[in-house]
Amino acid sequence: MYRREKQKTLKAPPPLPVAVVVLLPVLVSASGYAFAQPGAELTAPSAAQQDPSPASVLPILDPVVISGTRIERSSFSLPMSVDVVEALVIQEAQPRVNLSEALSRVPGLVIQNRQNYAQDLQVSSRGFGARSTFGIRGIRIIVDEIPASMPDGQGQAANINLGSAKRIEVLRGPFSAIYGNASGGVIQAFTEDGPAATTLSGSVLGGSYGTIRGEVKLGGSLGGTGGADGARGTAGPFNYVVDVSRFQTDGYRRHSAATRYQANAKLTYQFNDDSRLTLIVNELHQGNTQDPLGLTRAQVLANPRQVDSSATTFNTRKSIDNTQGGLVYEYRFSAANTIKLIGYGGTRRIEQFLAVPLGAQIPVTSSGGVIDLDREFGGLGLRWMHRSGGSRPLTLSAGVDYEISRERRKGFENFSGTTLGVRGNLRRNENDTVTSFSQYAQAEWKFTPSWSLSAGVRHTEVKFKSEDFFIRTGNGGNGDDSGSMTFRNVLPVMGLLYRATDRLNLYVSGGTGFETPTFTEFAYRPDGASGLNFGLRPSKSRNVEAGVKWLATDNTRVNLALFETHVTGEILPATNSGGRATFQNAADTRRRGVELSADHRFNADLSAYLSYTYLDAKFQDSFTYSPRATLPPVTVAAGNFLPGVPRNTAYGEIAWRRGLPGFSAVVEAIYRDKIFVNDVNAEAAKQYAMANVRLVYSHQIGRWKFSEFVRVDNVTGTRYVGSVIVNEGNGRFYEPAPGRNFIVGLNASYAF
Repeated sequence: MYRREKQKTLKAPPPLPVAVVVLLPVLVSASGYAFAQPGAELTAPSAAQQDPSPASVLPILDPVVISGTRIERSSFSLPMSVDVVEALVIQEAQPRVNLSEALSRVPGLVIQNRQNYAQDLQVSSRGFGARSTFGIRGIRIIVDEIPASMPDGQGQAANINLGSAKRIEVLRGPFSAIYGNASGGVIQAFTEDGPAATTLSGSVLGGSYGTIRGEVKLGGSLGGTGGADGARGTAGPFNYVVDVSRFQTDGYRRHSAATRYQANAKLTYQFNDDSRLTLIVNELHQGNTQDPLGLTRAQVLANPRQVDSSATTFNTRKSIDNTQGGLVYEYRFSAANTIKLIGYGGTRRIEQFLAVPLGAQIPVTSSGGVIDLDREFGGLGLRWMHRSGGSRPLTLSAGVDYEISRERRKGFENFSGTTLGVRGNLRRNENDTVTSFSQYAQAEWKFTPSWSLSAGVRHTEVKFKSEDFFIRTGNGGNGDDSGSMTFRNVLPVMGLLYRATDRLNLYVSGGTGFETPTFTEFAYRPDGASGLNFGLRPSKSRNVEAGVKWLATDNTRVNLALFETHVTGEILPATNSGGRATFQNAADTRRRGVELSADHRFNADLSAYLSYTYLDAKFQDSFTYSPRATLPPVTVAAGNFLPGVPRNTAYGEIAWRRGLPGFSAVVEAIYRDKIFVNDVNAEAAKQYAMANVRLVYSHQIGRWKFSEFVRVDNVTGTRYVGSVIVNEGNGRFYEPAPGRNFIVGLNASYAF
């Protein structure tokens, strides 16, 4: 199931047809491998309930997006790679727990479900973010105009409530940088509007490994006119949707149980045709979520469901409480000009028990084995948008963003006397503050009937400040480690699109980006001394992309993108010892690849979708780091492949969807190439292919709508590794995924 790799030149990737064809056998094989429209212009709220049942229309082939330009535009007419995943895909027969359920289909994006709810998903975009073991970094996450990424670039995906998501947009390539620090890609989620009529809906599901999820959602509008003789009437100025859910699982592996409570509310008031105010509130609670840690290659071969003894010895676990809310006010003061004001704030509390050995906590500079973090965050944004018509239409947007995160970070020993896995003596106490202040401007100009130019620039200033309150003398000492650091950067981007025909667009784009260290990467110094690692600097990238967008027929769309990215000063590991990782700006890297997607509708019921990504990501320089305390430093050779990044990925789907009443079926297949687990490329998780099946029956009784569904994942029982922990210091790189597993569920809604 796993194999040990020697350092060598990797073979060329298989031709594109081979990578596509490899999906087909998994659909019939009985054995596994050995080893819609965005927030519209200022008008009345939507009068239609978002309905994830098969009766819903299929997502359109030319969706309107705001990612990349911040103004509603056809994705076909933009010189950038941006994909939209609609509510139908997000919610139909899905657990609605992890982004990996819906976004595995997006080319260039790799989402690994770790089967570990104490850690966030592993998300990478064209290789950015692949090495993160502590939340999501390198990718900006935004929910209803409100950032879910902190100013230092680290974010979390669990804030996205999939049960009420209307659509998710995924932006890759040069124009991602216009969103600022750590924008190797952008994931934006949008909450649905409530329907015109008050509607109560709910869902319940259960399945393998003690998985249970329940959800209740209420939506509607107030202040509208009632219809005569049972007619629906018109929507009122006040629109709302409130969604509450509870998820629980025993976990595929031992010591991986989790319980998650989520609540999401979106309230919109339409003052008139020119102004509206939206309130968004989000709550997440996960208490004592067990962390099974990773496994070594030998442990996975022996029993992939086991847990390393260190996890049970120290009772590794994590508790999260996250509450946030925001206001978005939009005002159109003329036919061509609109302003948008955004304000938000929230709190996040984390307590995490790590498996740091007692011996590693002896030095006075140690931070212990328990993380206690209490964070307050918030921000303001002001944006102006302009559209002009005529023979040479022009769109402009300009704005300023201010973000701040303040956290009280404490560290404690993970033992008290002879009792392990409990909070002990204080070992760290500091206040960490990071702020970001940015100004940006973008323009799109169609200067001839066939040519359009898109350009933008963003200036970002990120400030880090740490105030140390844990000062001790003796045994080497632990002095005052307070300090500060400021980084500034100007990021230009530009794209040119040529309209060859009404159905064929060609484009090229380029730009620069940067990624500051996160406070987690600043946390420890490679020399073992106390204090933050302020020797780190941001990495910088140069990105180019060329592509084709082809509406072959009214029912077929094909997207093709070729890209190359050079990163200087990549933030890479320096040491890994005693459960602590430190970092350095060690080498330059290069990523180049191809993304292909094809969407075809055979008829009103039958559709097919295919995506493929080839990514060649390599170190351009050699560098040295210490993988663990008991081993000498190792040298990573230039030309080694970046860990955590598969060279080839593919996704295929065939969907049959009927209206009410009717059966629907979706078969999806996923292929992932082998993934190296460390920078020296000494080991790799083997490639795999798997298939999932979803079956739904939908029907209506009066004002009630019902859909019963069955979902079977990994129908062939393929044994594979779902994700890897890059450069894990104890060699526990692997997080195995389940074999064949299932869920069954019921959705019901009633319109009053």
